[in-house]
Amino acid sequence: MKILVLNGSPKKEKSDTMHITRAFLAGMQEAGEQEVHILHAVEQHVKYCTGCFACMHNGGSCMLDDGMKGILEEILDSDLLILSFPLYCYGMPAPLKAIIDRTLPLSGMAMRKVGERYEHVGQADVSHLRSLMICGCGFPNSRHNFEPAVAQFKLCFRGDHTVITVPESPMFNAPPAAPVTVPRLGRIREAGRQYAEKGEIDPALLAEITSPMIPEEQYAAIVNSGV
Repeated sequence: MKILVLNGSPKKEKSDTMHITRAFLAGMQEAGEQEVHILHAVEQHVKYCTGCFACMHNGGSCMLDDGMKGILEEILDSDLLILSFPLYCYGMPAPLKAIIDRTLPLSGMAMRKVGERYEHVGQADVSHLRSLMICGCGFPNSRHNFEPAVAQFKLCFRGDHTVITVPESPMFNAPPAAPVTVPRLGRIREAGRQYAEKGEIDPALLAEITSPMIPEEQYAAIVNSGV
């Protein structure tokens, strides 16, 4: 399987969320050999979308000459697209958002009604492409933080969605937290193996992964003690 990972964290490999993503990919590799390419959004030469919509009229060709053409080609050549990013103001970091904005050439100007909403008709065949979102945040609570980013992800990428959201993610970069982070990464690795084998993650396992690693009040107290 060809897997493209778009890492939205400006910290690149040192990202808290990339600890989660690497564990997930390791689990996938246990199920079978995977071809993985990681792109750090902050390193890509991608200009901001100008909203001219030229790409939606001319078969997907963007007027901006930068690295996005190659990224689009790699997205279309992949079997699985993983968005890995920390939560920034309840959304994705700006470098990754710039890339997502520039996926507009995959859609045409024509629109159709799907359920209760309208969406653009695709110009490119993405029926083979699965998408997965992995997001960590520094808050201790699982709910009332990730919902805006999850909603955007599901609207931008059609089809089946797999979403992994992990609170308290700065703990993955804190060695003293190993007694709780190492077992959690092991469960995430198991989730990756399940996903590679079955295309889905057991709901009970996913619920465990997306829950706080230590009590919310304890985590908040630790963070506040260093303020």
